[in-house]
Amino acid sequence: MKKITFIEGITQALDEEMERDKSVFMIGEDIGIYGGVFKATKGLLDKYGEERVIDAPISEVYIAGGSVGAAMVGMRPVPEIQFADFITPSMDQIIQQMAKMRYRTGGQWTCPMTMRVCCGADIGGGLYHSQTNEQWFFSQPGLIVVMPATPYDAKGLLKSAIRGDDPVIYFEHKRLYRWIKEEIPDEDFTVPIGKAALRNKGDDITIVSYGLMYHRALEAVKGLEKDGISVDLIDLRTLLPWDREMIFESVKKTSKVVLVQESPKTGGVMAEISASITEEMFDYLDAPVTRVCGLDVPVVPFAPPMEHFFLPNAEKITKAVKEVLEY
Repeated sequence: MKKITFIEGITQALDEEMERDKSVFMIGEDIGIYGGVFKATKGLLDKYGEERVIDAPISEVYIAGGSVGAAMVGMRPVPEIQFADFITPSMDQIIQQMAKMRYRTGGQWTCPMTMRVCCGADIGGGLYHSQTNEQWFFSQPGLIVVMPATPYDAKGLLKSAIRGDDPVIYFEHKRLYRWIKEEIPDEDFTVPIGKAALRNKGDDITIVSYGLMYHRALEAVKGLEKDGISVDLIDLRTLLPWDREMIFESVKKTSKVVLVQESPKTGGVMAEISASITEEMFDYLDAPVTRVCGLDVPVVPFAPPMEHFFLPNAEKITKAVKEVLEY
């Protein structure tokens, strides 16, 4: 066992998968000579060469489109979008090509590529360096959408994504890169796509979260336990497809649910999960499904007090839990 950071888990996964499979290659802005803007690809150019660690021009449409073409002819590209805020130029390639390739060709072609996307706030990034945007892809059949919250999952889910034959959008929250450490095994391992993790067991209420918000929810859970409130805390890990079985079983047990996401409330991942719980588990509910989300504003504010006002935190989650329990 070795304790590593979140970003070290990503680097290890990339290194190990490139060594294991010669068809795996990376392409992105500044990932080669510079080693990535956050150093996720540091040292990999020297080890694998410029044909497998490709410094791309500042063109997200080229990065995405070139990767789709390579994936169709037998390669396993791992393109990097440096910030989620700049993913929009590549949307046509992602939505119309990457997500639909298997279906539109009747299974004759697949698109085994994993697009790494740096995302998230709580770092003072302001406009264009703080968005998450996972909800744009969560609604697209044909894609897999992943957002790990721990170093173990960051490594294991990335390895699963690279080995799979489906296109994956793999979100990495920049706030987590060097903030958290975790012991992981020395031997090879993967984390299954589509399976959530039950991080804490309780009987009073269910909290579902992912990414950075899992850690904010965990902070709230520790405080709630001191008040005698026991919580089922679920970390989604995979957003599409999400783990309906685990969430529904938890709802059957607790009958009360709080859903937490960083992105704005309207049209988010938790809106769909809330609707599904209400439609399919209504008879088990003892209170309305409640969401704690980022605010419906155009951008994440730059000023720290405003950014903190925008984001969910342990205090907001705790307040929502107690309101649901008092319903």
